[in-house]
Amino acid sequence: MMWALRRTANSFRSRSRIRASRTRCAKSGNVNDDLENGVGNHEHGRFTAIRCLALKKLPLNLSVTASLCVETRSFSSHAGDEDNLNDEFLELDAPPETHDTGESNADENNREGLLSEVETFDDDDDAEGNLSEASLKGLDLTKDESGGSESGKRMSTSELLKVIMDSPQQSIHEAIKMWFDEGNRLGNTEISFVLFQLRKRRELEKALKFLDVVEHHKSPDLDERDYASHLDLIAKVHGLEKAEKYFAEIPKLFQGQVVYQTLLANCAAAFNAKKAEEVFNKMRDLGIPLSAFSCNQLLLLYARHDKKKVYDLLLMMEKEHVKPTQFTYQLLLDAKGRSEDISGMEQVFETMKAEEIEPGVPLQALVARYYITSGLNEKADAVLKEMEGENIEANRAACKILISLYAALGKADEVSRIWKVCEARPLLDECAAAIIAWGKLGQIAKAEAVFDIMVKRFKRFASKHYAALLNVYADHKLLVRGKELVKRMSDDGYKISPLTWNALVKLYAEAGEVEKAESILEKAIRQNPEQRLLYSSYMVLLEKYAEMGDIHNAEKIFHRLRKRGYTSRIKQYKSLLQAYVNAKAPAYGFRERMKADYMFPNEMVALQLAQVDAFGKP
Repeated sequence: MMWALRRTANSFRSRSRIRASRTRCAKSGNVNDDLENGVGNHEHGRFTAIRCLALKKLPLNLSVTASLCVETRSFSSHAGDEDNLNDEFLELDAPPETHDTGESNADENNREGLLSEVETFDDDDDAEGNLSEASLKGLDLTKDESGGSESGKRMSTSELLKVIMDSPQQSIHEAIKMWFDEGNRLGNTEISFVLFQLRKRRELEKALKFLDVVEHHKSPDLDERDYASHLDLIAKVHGLEKAEKYFAEIPKLFQGQVVYQTLLANCAAAFNAKKAEEVFNKMRDLGIPLSAFSCNQLLLLYARHDKKKVYDLLLMMEKEHVKPTQFTYQLLLDAKGRSEDISGMEQVFETMKAEEIEPGVPLQALVARYYITSGLNEKADAVLKEMEGENIEANRAACKILISLYAALGKADEVSRIWKVCEARPLLDECAAAIIAWGKLGQIAKAEAVFDIMVKRFKRFASKHYAALLNVYADHKLLVRGKELVKRMSDDGYKISPLTWNALVKLYAEAGEVEKAESILEKAIRQNPEQRLLYSSYMVLLEKYAEMGDIHNAEKIFHRLRKRGYTSRIKQYKSLLQAYVNAKAPAYGFRERMKADYMFPNEMVALQLAQVDAFGKP
């Protein structure tokens, strides 16, 4: 029934054409400018219309010259030096490096250390990041080959893991080398176990340094999966550019499907469509079999940023007999929901069920989310009741997302009812969900009460769970309470994670202290230059400066976003343009900047471009 799925995706084209025509009518500029209209004619890096299905790779027409793709561009203003903020809170240095022991419950682990659906329900940017990271799961680079039942026993007996966890970040290389120098040997099972545990704890930098030493001591015995894991870690810790350099150094013998798919997935995770298409085409040239995993990476990009290509990609999957996976449907459901095409979303959902693919709680939650954002509360409520089942106590896994979604519906009684199921013995992520839910409903005291329950029940937990309450304080501009909570974190020996830094930046920015918020961001970068902060940490500053019409500082934050590898997301261009709009200043050359980044204006950005054009006219 692939044809049915492709038929539901076909409306992406018609909806794009409708929006493009509206944009043309609304603008005062050159209506024939494809970039301005956001229409495109299947040039400039788009697929040609795939009627010539005999082609063995995606027929990309990369007619945009490479000279336009320079990384260094001249801005309307240049970033200046920032003053150090002499503030008691900001002078708190990072606490002594003590690793978070995490949760005792296996199902409490989140792949990227984020709060999964709970935190990202209202955060479009981090939700986007979560979706991209979810696409990496198919690589299976974090598999514990030591045997699940033995994992807990081995955790306490692995001397190497203990050495790595107890070593400060700056001396990890020396500690591992000393372990080798003492005559210890390392087999593939031990490598897999240590890597699995380090990734599970989000100790990615330590995992990367561990692999550096392993490759040096054990290079003759490495296989393709080892290289792929190393590539993935480099991309996460240092960014895509350094990952590409490492890829070029991998022996050709090991540049196979797993390594290429790892590179492709990280291109998609960075939302770099141009590089993703290049890697995809290279795989096709080399005869690497087309897989659903590879197609999903491009679908992840197109479903968010270039919907006209979705139909073409599904057509190729049909021709190549690539069966869509549950994640394929998740991407399509998300794309339909974002396009406000609720009937199309429902059609995709029915097609999935006809294919006998069980939607499960995550996909049901996704559908409910878009019902809520579309104001279809009765439909959303029906989905939530279906998620609950006949006995919510027996369906405990659904509790945390139900708490979040009922809060989004404004149903405090339902949040309270579901929380009572968890309250006696709550899991950590259920606590985080309840904290955020009560914050969303404006009941701060109840959010704090849940936090107290969490502190009493668990001796140690990840700093992300502190960030749940910190975000509540930020949303309600409770700056003093937020500062007290961070001081408590420091006193308790927790290190400040990217999620915590994000909450701190938001806390000050929402309280109107934007300069202090930026100083916090700078402090985070200085403390650990290799650490990759969240996209939303930069965006909250960019949006605040845009509101103020502060072009200089907006350009500065935009530049830092690019420097940190956050490119190819339309929202940052939209926010930067808004700074020019609010300042009533022309944005000379902005179209060219977008074109060089292979970015195509949507309807809103096209309207903004028309406004800033008008400011420059005599």
